[in-house]
Amino acid sequence: MSVMRRTAPSQEATGIPPGIPFIIGNEAAERFSYYGMRGILVIFMTKYLLDDSGALAPMSEADAMVWYHTFASAVYFLPIFGALLADTILGKYRTIMALSVVYCFGHLALALDETRTGLAIGLGLIAIGAGGIKPCVAAHLGDQFGKGNAHRMAEMFNWFYFAINMGGGLAMLATPWLLENYGPRVAFAVPGILMFIATVAFWLGRNRFVHVPPGGLTFLRETFSGEGIKTLARLSVIIAFSAIFSSLYEQSGSAWVLQAEKMDRTVLGFELMSAQIQGVNPFLVMLYIPLFTYALYPLLSRVFPLSPLRKIGIGLFLTVVPFLICAYVQMLIDAGGQPSIAWQILCFVILTAAEVFLSVTLIEFCYTQAPKTMKSSVMSLDLLAISLGNAFTALVNTVILRDDGTSMLEGPDYFLFFAGLMLVAALVYIPIARRYKVVNYVQDAA
Repeated sequence: MSVMRRTAPSQEATGIPPGIPFIIGNEAAERFSYYGMRGILVIFMTKYLLDDSGALAPMSEADAMVWYHTFASAVYFLPIFGALLADTILGKYRTIMALSVVYCFGHLALALDETRTGLAIGLGLIAIGAGGIKPCVAAHLGDQFGKGNAHRMAEMFNWFYFAINMGGGLAMLATPWLLENYGPRVAFAVPGILMFIATVAFWLGRNRFVHVPPGGLTFLRETFSGEGIKTLARLSVIIAFSAIFSSLYEQSGSAWVLQAEKMDRTVLGFELMSAQIQGVNPFLVMLYIPLFTYALYPLLSRVFPLSPLRKIGIGLFLTVVPFLICAYVQMLIDAGGQPSIAWQILCFVILTAAEVFLSVTLIEFCYTQAPKTMKSSVMSLDLLAISLGNAFTALVNTVILRDDGTSMLEGPDYFLFFAGLMLVAALVYIPIARRYKVVNYVQDAA
């Protein structure tokens, strides 16, 4: 028996749409799968990778950095194609379901084959699956709201981001432990199981969702209309600064992990694994989101009205600080010392505040600034910025590598380079944000 599915949200409803819990539950499980897998990648590639004969054949740290950031770049580049598929042909729900299956097979490949071949196949399929669904899920969440409950949208995007970090935080603690105690096969299999659970959770909400139809030719007309092109151009300028932020932020899973290997990781009598330190970030996000939403933002707005663009600017400036601290820590390491991991935890405290100011705000901002048939495609621009940030980091690490394997940006100079880059970007952002014209769009009735 077929069920009539709604194609537009109610304009009178003022509460939380019924499909939201399924979207947020799906996101928590999917992010466990992604961050659990990604959190152990550098350690896997530098310590556990095998050759075709089954012998240990780990990568160098430099090669692992390039692989890591190339993969992350692909994950955040492919959303362009997933968004186009959703906005023109399949719609968001069917695109998410189809690519989730591809995603599951990627995890399976990593779990079954510990060689470079399995690594390449697994990461390729995960990039297609994770990248393809990423812009669609956030846009699908926004589609559930009409004019009557549009005021609840920012709150739900905050909880959506909370779910991302709950899943990611648990994964970053669990999968390094699984890798060390049970090996790569189990450590990669568990995230795969969580991705299967995520797919089932999303399927269970199919009759609760608003299914906004794909735009087809209307999407193409609106995209290439004068207003569509102006919207993309305006947003692209703001999103470009997110690319610089991402170039720094994403290194918390690569350069920071490698730095943590050389630090004293004892906390309250327990020695943490270098890959587990990343878990500080998502737990801080879960603490910061309600704290910022219900306390810090209202407090700051009394003396300094906090528009989305101002929040993004604050995030850019904050990002400079942890990289300056990392440079100082690297100086201590290079002097023959073993500084406390507390320094890196401090870096995460500041970087996470920057993330909440910038990344959480940018998700909602991109959705509200996108014309109604272009929601997924505009969301993919935000993800493209993360792709470009990772591609830039991979490029830098390739260019600075000398033939003898040493780096042209050695020690603290590496971190100071990125801190300087971020500071320049933050200063350039100020006059551009002041001139930005804000136009909000939400879904109408059918």
